[in-house]
Amino acid sequence: MSEASADNPDLSDNGLLQRHLDGEESAFAQLVERYQRELFSFLARFTGDAALADDVFQETFLQLYVSAEKFDMSRRLKPWLFAIAANKARDAMRKRSRRRAVPLDASVGSDDDDASYADLMPADIPAPLETLTNLETRQAVQSIVAQLPEGLRVVLVLCYFNSMAYKDIAEVIQAPLGTVKSRLHTAVRTFAEKWKRAVGQSGYD
Repeated sequence: MSEASADNPDLSDNGLLQRHLDGEESAFAQLVERYQRELFSFLARFTGDAALADDVFQETFLQLYVSAEKFDMSRRLKPWLFAIAANKARDAMRKRSRRRAVPLDASVGSDDDDASYADLMPADIPAPLETLTNLETRQAVQSIVAQLPEGLRVVLVLCYFNSMAYKDIAEVIQAPLGTVKSRLHTAVRTFAEKWKRAVGQSGYD
């Protein structure tokens, strides 16, 4: 997603945050709107729980609102925002570990928005993720992603679903670039192994 806003097409995230700090009431709302779909879709895939993702989304922007004055304007806002979201999601998942996950075909957003998690997935994801052609397969993918350790799951989701650059992922998880690449390699290999077993056992198309 571009960092341009519909209301301020030439204004960066940092520019909007600065306007918020300067007292422009609409600037923060524009930041929320700018990342509403992208950040929520990340949280929905990372947590596997629509209600939890919505809670964490709101908590993330509340944290941004409270901590805005402390943000280093020499940095990019997006990785910092996703780092807040990822940390809050981890905390929330630990607290609500027994909560039932919502399937990938469940509706997200308002009642007027029939988009599903699967609809939020980019079309150019490499195999086996590009095989999301039916409900059974989507649920299988969700289940496998959910089985990955948090450290692997977050880099897989950010890279393959949110198309985030390695250097930005490194900022989000606060780890060296080499660690990001290593974890992503492990995550893809682990996913592929689990996927092959699932295909062999259940015969997904």
